[in-house]
Amino acid sequence: MNDPNGHTQQVLAPPPASPVVMGGGVPQFGIERTRELVAALELPFDSSQIEWLVVNITKNGQPIRGRVVPYADQRTYTDRLNVLFTPGGWTRKYTIHTSANFERSKDQKIAAKVLVTCELTIFGLGSHSATGEEWADDDNSCTAAEAQSFKRACSCFGLGRYLYYFTGTWVDLDDRKRPKTVPQLAGWATPAGWLQGLRPSCAGEQKPSERTVAGNGGDGNGQHNGGASAHQDSLLREIEQMEQVVGKRMYRGLLKTVARVWNPKDILNQAIQERVLAHMQAAERGLRRTEAAREKAGLAAFARVLGSLRLSSLNQVDNLKTLQEIVVALEKGAR
Repeated sequence: MNDPNGHTQQVLAPPPASPVVMGGGVPQFGIERTRELVAALELPFDSSQIEWLVVNITKNGQPIRGRVVPYADQRTYTDRLNVLFTPGGWTRKYTIHTSANFERSKDQKIAAKVLVTCELTIFGLGSHSATGEEWADDDNSCTAAEAQSFKRACSCFGLGRYLYYFTGTWVDLDDRKRPKTVPQLAGWATPAGWLQGLRPSCAGEQKPSERTVAGNGGDGNGQHNGGASAHQDSLLREIEQMEQVVGKRMYRGLLKTVARVWNPKDILNQAIQERVLAHMQAAERGLRRTEAAREKAGLAAFARVLGSLRLSSLNQVDNLKTLQEIVVALEKGAR
């Protein structure tokens, strides 16, 4: 179903865009205009629109402390899209499924999962789709999965992508487990700093790391390898950005099997960097094929394939071989 688009807001960006009709009758933006719009999409949200989510809490000790990460409400994303493209310049479509029952690892409780795929289309730029999931016994499972899939699809265009650079900061919590104070955003994570050219990878303040349930990561203690060549720096940034594309488990699995490291900054050899990036790009293609095959084969077939491999979620896959087995089985079932 197509959701109504949100409310507009002011943002430092080009005026609302109208695509031009290119050959074949398909509306497209020119190269320069596309670059301007992508740059506007990548611009961080205003600090007043950022909220903080507690994702971990200390088990013992006083005072109680929690790890917080920044995130933006789904309406903030739609506001940015409306400002740049007008409400009629983009659309989104959700596909909602409920998976078979799985055993939850911590409490051994049996529950199903809600799987939501969001296809986001910006007329003149293209379409991207992403999937969100949540346990069905959660009262807000559908809303949470929809928001997750929408934000992930937005990040493919660069919108909200900078939030993945946060890994979290520990702060004191009150008796209701709410942050007593919230961290100050680094300069690069503000519109003014971003427009001045500040970036986490070159400032050495933050780095992409483990994603949280909010779809954002980071506390920013990364060190930039100033001795690497410009090309190696570019490869490193591309590798780091692949974490949000292929997922944490696959990202870590490929780093370990291909380069025998946990952190891509530890890869000093350019050839190995290129090999790691190639494997991650192959994983991205495989995940896209999996999503397409799942749509054709159906959710029941998807659950059977995962069950045959003793998996409860696609997020548990950490290697290309298993991903290929899933794709082949789904495509065979679809045929």
